[in-house]
Amino acid sequence: MEFKHIPVMLDECIEGLKIKEDGIYVDGTLGGAGHSKEIAKKLSSKGKLIGIDRDEQALNAAKENLKEFSNIVYIHDNHDNIKNILEQLEIEKVDGILLDLGVSSYQLDERNRGFSYLGENKLDMRMDTTQELTAEIVVNQYSEQELAKIIYEYGEEKFSRQIAKNICKAREKNPIKTTKELTQIIEASIPKSKQKDGHPAKRTFQAIRIEVNNELKPLYDTIKDCIQCLKENGRLCVITFHSLEDRIVKNAFIEAKGKCTCPSDLPYCVCGAKSLGQIITKKPIIAPDEELKINSRSKSAKLRIFEKR
Repeated sequence: MEFKHIPVMLDECIEGLKIKEDGIYVDGTLGGAGHSKEIAKKLSSKGKLIGIDRDEQALNAAKENLKEFSNIVYIHDNHDNIKNILEQLEIEKVDGILLDLGVSSYQLDERNRGFSYLGENKLDMRMDTTQELTAEIVVNQYSEQELAKIIYEYGEEKFSRQIAKNICKAREKNPIKTTKELTQIIEASIPKSKQKDGHPAKRTFQAIRIEVNNELKPLYDTIKDCIQCLKENGRLCVITFHSLEDRIVKNAFIEAKGKCTCPSDLPYCVCGAKSLGQIITKKPIIAPDEELKINSRSKSAKLRIFEKR
């Protein structure tokens, strides 16, 4: 099947990568390959694109979408393992890396995967369907305290305790099996007067998805690993979709940039601060108005760019 969704901030990402036609590039979140297709178009026969995705179904869809290109290597793995992946490919450094974080439009469209709170589907939410942990396990086996903590921290949901309490009450009668059942519990847990900021289940579904796929815990180290894998003047472009991701990326960029902590009256630096490069985006880039009108996924997107030195 061909993937036809509009990639988020496509022009901004391509410009941010500063693509060299003979360079080596990594799309660490291949998805439906919307970004990768544009990268591949700009590469010569000497150039190479490495497409990584933990979702085998998305990887297969991307192969179909990119079948006209011969210089692409497809990897079923997690971008958190970027160093090992490049080592296995015998590639020391690359010219650019793109990470489009969060759930992809491809996964959202595959309703039976359970990522969406719309409709009635099995509680799954796994990006990598070979892993054991699913949303159904989280919802039915985590303690009330664990659920409340996850929903509050990963979903920034004010009513996390009430939602967790009601989930535990409901599962005492019967296991919660579907997205519709979970959505109904969440809706009943939030006062109607507070259900004005988008769908009431949005934040809880985000939280459970992050937990199932371990999206945040490794992210800081992943950003640092990506920067270390870049050649001199190579660039890392990262698109985030909520404040938790964006904060982690921002802080990792700041650490990589390096900052002298010596007292101002010292004649030279003694703290040993080392800079790996510069932050290109002092403030994150957001999608232009034209894109916002046609691509709803870009509404919360933020793009940050780092250049290796």
